[in-house]
Amino acid sequence: MPCSLQLVPLGTFGRRIARWRAWPGALAVALMASPLSPAAHAHGIAGNRFFPGTLTFDDPAVADEAIVPNFSYWNHPEGGGNVTDNHWGVTQRFGFDVTNVGLKWEVYRDNPHEALLSASLLWGIGNSGAQSVDTKAPNTIRPGLHFGKGFGDLPDSLSWLRPFGVTGAVVLEHPTGSVSTNHGFDPLTGQLGPMLTRSVDIQHWGFAIEFSTLYLTSRFTGRPPKEEPLNQFVPLVEFAIDSAPGRKSVATMNPGLSYVVVTWQIAVEAIVPLNSASGHGVGGRTQLLLFLDDLAPALFGKPLLSR
Repeated sequence: MPCSLQLVPLGTFGRRIARWRAWPGALAVALMASPLSPAAHAHGIAGNRFFPGTLTFDDPAVADEAIVPNFSYWNHPEGGGNVTDNHWGVTQRFGFDVTNVGLKWEVYRDNPHEALLSASLLWGIGNSGAQSVDTKAPNTIRPGLHFGKGFGDLPDSLSWLRPFGVTGAVVLEHPTGSVSTNHGFDPLTGQLGPMLTRSVDIQHWGFAIEFSTLYLTSRFTGRPPKEEPLNQFVPLVEFAIDSAPGRKSVATMNPGLSYVVVTWQIAVEAIVPLNSASGHGVGGRTQLLLFLDDLAPALFGKPLLSR
């Protein structure tokens, strides 16, 4: 049962939902404990299935990873006004995101049935982020569950479904304080500026439908893999929903494409709002994910716990 301890200070340009995470100003690193099972992987792998790193929610993998700048463009409403996050060029608001410290551990693995389940518990350190990017908030506690299931175990009569898989996550963000000071739209002045915001619990929901192109090649034999199922394209569609009491839910559909090799993964997605609270028009994001266990095996992946 692999377990990771995470210290995650994010260098951020933009809002919480559409961010430019700038490294190496701050590097998100998960320090993994040694696996209690020889079947554990540094990537999100169960049997023949690779679960790519998702962009709108955390995937079920427990591994050492780093996100190199995550660029996004999205026109969305904020406090009654419209704000365009354009992080490809120059942005007018910038600062560091909240620092998160926590644990993530693999709860369940079934390689023959391509199933993964992990749990996480994060502490968002209060006032550790910049007010200009809506992160000068109280302490938060964020328990979460993350799952992945591939359909490569289906019978021959349903073989056309074998390339498909699903991943998902449910995270509760619970603030320990009642108010926070963030950057918002003042209806009296018509300007963006610091405002007091009532803190409420936020439910973060996400799931993705994925298609593994490995199953279209001779590398898939129906038997346990001889090598990690990497070096492949994975088309996917992510759905992300943020809901809170007394507020309209923010919901987006994010179709995209990932490509993964041993040491890195690159992904590109569109951002399609599903309701008026989620914005107007189609945006986009792209991300480069580095697998630190493979890039620097002598430095990362050292055991925190051992038997």
